[in-house]
Amino acid sequence: MVTTADPLTKMAYQALQRSKSYFGTTHKLLSSRLLQALYPPPEHLQTHAIDAEVVGELYQWLEAIQEQDWADGEAGVYPISLLFQEPWGEFLHTYPLVWLDLPRIWERAHQRRYQDFPPDLDTTGYPEYYLQNFHHQTDGYLSDYSAQLYDLQVEILFNGAADAMRRRILAPLKRALGSVVASRQRILDVACGTGRTLKFLRSTFPSAQLFGLDLSAPYLRKATQLLTQIPGELPQLVQANAEELPYQDNYFHALTSVFLFHELPPPVRQRVIEECYRVIQPGGVLVLCDSIQAADFPHLTPVMENFSRMFHEPYYRHYMYDDLEGHLVQGGFVDIHTTYHFMSKYWVAHKPHF
Repeated sequence: MVTTADPLTKMAYQALQRSKSYFGTTHKLLSSRLLQALYPPPEHLQTHAIDAEVVGELYQWLEAIQEQDWADGEAGVYPISLLFQEPWGEFLHTYPLVWLDLPRIWERAHQRRYQDFPPDLDTTGYPEYYLQNFHHQTDGYLSDYSAQLYDLQVEILFNGAADAMRRRILAPLKRALGSVVASRQRILDVACGTGRTLKFLRSTFPSAQLFGLDLSAPYLRKATQLLTQIPGELPQLVQANAEELPYQDNYFHALTSVFLFHELPPPVRQRVIEECYRVIQPGGVLVLCDSIQAADFPHLTPVMENFSRMFHEPYYRHYMYDDLEGHLVQGGFVDIHTTYHFMSKYWVAHKPHF
């Protein structure tokens, strides 16, 4: 179904995206200058200079993903109203906390305190690779405070394009599930975090049975807060490790996962893919979104290396050069396609019908 939107609505969307982009750019510029003046970066945090041409290319990509986001809404992949559902009140409340947290993040980064958790925070039962201050963020993924700041921090990081990047999984997923009766569709979002992707899945698949899984109880609590605001069935959320999905074989028509694999050690990536394969029905689909990789855009390698230096991402450098398509093939998937939008890469892989 193709919908038509008032030109003023598109202009409003474009203005919204530009404002988010300017906001993210301004915040990063101001915070970087301030922190470099107060805490000059040591050698392990110093970054590569990025050519003006590359910066211009990245901004072109940013505009392109916004255009695609609008085009998918106008084509009826999801309601256009979804493009305007921003949690402004929450972001305004959270933004001062982002500034207040910056000195702690910068100090942690300077001192290489990568497993910095308060003594009263229970880390029992988590795999060792998960007990990290990813992005140097306070409490890693293990506190309600971290969950409160996360969505705004990611929006700032990607200049307001984080949700547009997440929504790029929806069109291929909708095409893959076109032959499945809507009310019978079962979709699992692996590493669902604060529930942003599940929110978009609900708008796109209003009759589907949705499931979400994450290791972090605080992030699942945040997801519950978000998803209970949506009328209709609440997705079934489970705290579990994606290495051992707590579901029966051949259960789901589709699995999605956004921004997970660059935060997994190499052997774990393969185990998670194999678990995804196990729980997908024959003929079902897996749609992944993660960072671009060095082999795809060699001239952007300095940008990726800067990300690895500035943000504590202990497995990202290996991910940059990893063959995720090879992992998918090894896991049994076929008919694998990749696409790129802004700084993200997408894999669509199918389980054979047998």
